[in-house]
Amino acid sequence: MEPKEEFLSLYREHITRPGSQELLDYLLHKSDFFTAPASTRFHGNYPGGLCEHSLHVYHCLVDYLGRERAKTLYRMGNYTPETVAIVALLHDICKVNCYKQSTRNVKDKQGNWQQVPWYEFEDSLPYGHGEKSVYILSGFLRLSREEAFAIRYHMGFSGTEEARNVGKAFEMFPLAFALSTADMEATYFLDEVR
Repeated sequence: MEPKEEFLSLYREHITRPGSQELLDYLLHKSDFFTAPASTRFHGNYPGGLCEHSLHVYHCLVDYLGRERAKTLYRMGNYTPETVAIVALLHDICKVNCYKQSTRNVKDKQGNWQQVPWYEFEDSLPYGHGEKSVYILSGFLRLSREEAFAIRYHMGFSGTEEARNVGKAFEMFPLAFALSTADMEATYFLDEVR
């Protein structure tokens, strides 16, 4: 199944709360979610990379939460399929409509300059990363507190947030830790760099 079709299938199966259809319409018709890269030069730096990354995070999160240890010892056993789908599939919605196709000059192996495709990042709503995703989603869906904190802190300690806040969010909202772990796993082990 192609990434877009898989995403749409998971979304329609699991995300049904009020506002979900309006959000899906936004993703399909007013954003570049399905064609955008996930980054300019790192993971998912190609057309469709954002959708693929979101799917990778979803599958990593489902696997992580399925562990017996996560369910019992870490108290992560009660998340609904809708909550899991929302936080994983939509954690990086802050990246829509931010990447512009361009070119840059690089030297090839023989030392000759050539133009290669490139993405530039132009954020018309510079509201941060995780907090921007929460802000956009809140315009469509009512998020639970744990969903909002998971999305807000999905970058974990690799983001620009104050470490004390990240640690406290992880303690208070275990889903935030699980999503951050799934995001890192997807980024470093599953997402391609082209």
